[in-house]
Amino acid sequence: MVKPASVANRCRRVVSAVSFLAAVGGAGSALGQPALDVPYVPTAPSVVEAMLDIAKVGPQDYVVDLGSGDGRIVIAAAKQRGARGFGVDLDEFLVARARDAADRAGVAERVKFFAGNLFLTDISRATVLTMYLFPSINLQLRPRLFAELKPGTRIVSHDFDMAQWQPDAELVIPVPDKPYGAPESRVFLWVIPANAAGAWRGSISTDSGPVDFEAEIQQTFQALSGTARVGAAGGRLGGGTLRGDALRFALTTGVDDRGMRHEFEGRVSGDTVSGKVKTGEGEARDWRASRIRRAAINITPPPTD
Repeated sequence: MVKPASVANRCRRVVSAVSFLAAVGGAGSALGQPALDVPYVPTAPSVVEAMLDIAKVGPQDYVVDLGSGDGRIVIAAAKQRGARGFGVDLDEFLVARARDAADRAGVAERVKFFAGNLFLTDISRATVLTMYLFPSINLQLRPRLFAELKPGTRIVSHDFDMAQWQPDAELVIPVPDKPYGAPESRVFLWVIPANAAGAWRGSISTDSGPVDFEAEIQQTFQALSGTARVGAAGGRLGGGTLRGDALRFALTTGVDDRGMRHEFEGRVSGDTVSGKVKTGEGEARDWRASRIRRAAINITPPPTD
């Protein structure tokens, strides 16, 4: 079930989780283990399954787990879904455990585990990236995710979100024996969007010939806004989103709600986009456009209260 979390609940969840994980980290250091940015807390099997489900992991996927612990997520992706991938963790002891577990599961040829710094790890091969990290670490990673991952790459986080970057989907999983906070876990999914920001010019096919189309699009994460013109009629974009390279937005031409509504769908491929547009009468017409000026995706919006 997709279930958005309130800001208050999200803050309480972060405080309780950080308090518990900080205590675990302090205990680990006292025992002579390496000081870690994120102490190891195992992910419940039911949550591992939910993370793989929400990302629709399959044999075609390459899964990268940042802070992989005992390797259970990547191993499950390989054994249950036929995927390939690797995990990285600072703790060499956990990396050794993960390699042993992969051997026992019979997937050592498809998954690898490395001791290393997740901020220095090459993540560009990932089609699915998983993590169970502090909120501050998620935010430090966010620019890299947009810079290095291809559009359509799925990102799955256990319990912690990405602040202003709203998830594309969210699940709540009961975890009765969870060692901190409420007896449940949240699983967040984001899909890296293509870049659709900038100025576009193209046409819509009609029975009487092509009609010119122009748009000026601003993009914040996967959300689109801006203005556009169909023929001589101008209007404003509304409800615009990108999921990977799949674009959709509505355009109402005219000065008020009595104007004509156009619903655009299409796929972005570099500096071109093509698809179908439905008018108020429900007719689906072909449309296509080319980008005449490229702009950047905004991934640093001001914080919200």
